[in-house]
Amino acid sequence: MRRISPKIGIILAAVVMFALTAAPPARAVRLASAEPGAGAYFEITDVTGERFVVKLTDPAKIQHARDLVSGTTTSEPHLIGRLIPRPVPYNPRWGYHYNPDTVGFFDMAIEVCDATIPYVEEHLDEAGGAFLPGYIWCPWSSRVIREVSG
Repeated sequence: MRRISPKIGIILAAVVMFALTAAPPARAVRLASAEPGAGAYFEITDVTGERFVVKLTDPAKIQHARDLVSGTTTSEPHLIGRLIPRPVPYNPRWGYHYNPDTVGFFDMAIEVCDATIPYVEEHLDEAGGAFLPGYIWCPWSSRVIREVSG
């Protein structure tokens, strides 16, 4: 039975993470100026002090990030989403980025998806398996610090 338990734990964690990244109900307020597919870029940091740029495409999530930056809200300050293990022009320092269509915000999450920005980079070849199952990343100490140009 001991051999089955860790597998069940990983599967359960993956199911929970997929459920957390499902699209939330639409917020009543939408950004009138945001075009479909248009994006906004935000710099995040974590407990290490490293910085990472995230692209958001959903108008409600863009507004939530702006509200976090301005201090209008403190709700759901941390980011969660699915990683893509390759660099992008707007975040050239790192060998990975969030899939913009999967990024969301949370207050609390399970430990299996928590890792710091540099730790993910150092262990990127292990991501998607036991480390960050399903490429879901939710750095617990993440916080949006400013909006940046793309």
